[in-house]
Amino acid sequence: MDIQPLLDRHGRVATDLRVSLTDRCNLRCSYCMPAEGLDWMPHEAALTDDEVIRLITIGVERLGIDEVRFTGGEPLLRRGLPDLVARTKALTPSPGVSITTNGLGLDRIAGALAAAGLDRVNVSLDSVRPDDFAAITRRDRLSDVIAGLAAARAAGLDPVKVNAVLLRGINDTQAPELLRWCLERGYHLRFIEQMPLDPQHGWSRADMVTADEILATLAAEFDLEPTGSPRGSAPAEEFLVDGGPGTVGVIASVTRPFCGDCDRVRLTADGQVRDCLFATTESDLRTPLRGGASDAELADQWVAAMLGKRAGHGIDDPTFLQPDRPMSAIGG
Repeated sequence: MDIQPLLDRHGRVATDLRVSLTDRCNLRCSYCMPAEGLDWMPHEAALTDDEVIRLITIGVERLGIDEVRFTGGEPLLRRGLPDLVARTKALTPSPGVSITTNGLGLDRIAGALAAAGLDRVNVSLDSVRPDDFAAITRRDRLSDVIAGLAAARAAGLDPVKVNAVLLRGINDTQAPELLRWCLERGYHLRFIEQMPLDPQHGWSRADMVTADEILATLAAEFDLEPTGSPRGSAPAEEFLVDGGPGTVGVIASVTRPFCGDCDRVRLTADGQVRDCLFATTESDLRTPLRGGASDAELADQWVAAMLGKRAGHGIDDPTFLQPDRPMSAIGG
C-alpha cells in the first residue's frame, strides 16, 4: 500500500515513534514526579497490547514509521513487554525497536527482550554514588540499575546507552566521574539538559545545568573532539573522548534546540498522539480505535494530527506554557 508520510507544515516527516506503555514508575526522581507519586491513569484508559500493536502497525505499514521506542513511565512495568517487542519486530518492514528504562528489573528480562528482537536499550542513571542516587530517585536501588546495565550488555543489546541528568547542587560536579565509569564498562553516556516537564512546574532555566557547563566540566579532565559524523535528526551532539573510540553525547534540548530536524511523534499510554514533547494539545486515537474506525481512517486522523506541529518548542518564548502532562505521562 502507498505510504502517507507523517508530514508537518514545516516540511518535517515523522519516522520515529515513541510509545508510552504506562504512566507508572517505581522510582520517584525529583525532576519527574513528587515523592508521593501521581494519580495514575485508570487501567481501562490505557491501550491494550492488541491496541498498541494495531496503532504501531498502522504507523509502520501506512505512515512510514521505521523506529519504535517503548517508554513509560517505566516500560518494564508493562507485563508482556517481550511479546510487544516481538510483535513489533515481526512487522513488514521491520522497524528498529528500543526501550528507555530506569533499569530496575532489567537484569531479569534483558535476555528475553534480546530474544524478542530488541535492538537497543537506554538506561537512566544520574549518579553512581549510592547516596546521591537515592537522593535523586528517592529509592535505594543503584545496585539494581547497575545489574540491569550489565545484563543488557551480556544479552548483546549494544550499544548500551546511559542517560544522565545533572541537578544543581546534587550531582552537577559528577559529569567526569559518570563518563569515566561508563567508559570503563563500555557504555555510551549521554547527558540531557533538565527539561520543563515536572508535574510540580518547579523547573527554572537558571537552575538548569546547561550543555556548555557540562562540556566545560568534562573538558577539564578529557580531550573532547566532535565526531564529525552528520547529526541528522539525532538529538545528541557526539564527541570523541581522548581521541576515541569512546564517545560522549550531550542532548541540549533547551539551549541548543534541534526542532528543525525533529522526526519524532509520540503515542501516550491512553492513545493520544502528541506531535511534540512540549505540545499543549493532543489528538485522540483511542476513541475512534475503540469505536470501530478502520485502519485507513485512523491513519488519516494521525496524518491530520501532525499538520499542526509547531516550528519549535518555544521554551525561550515568554509565552511558553509547560505541558499539563508530566514526563511520566508523556513518554520520553
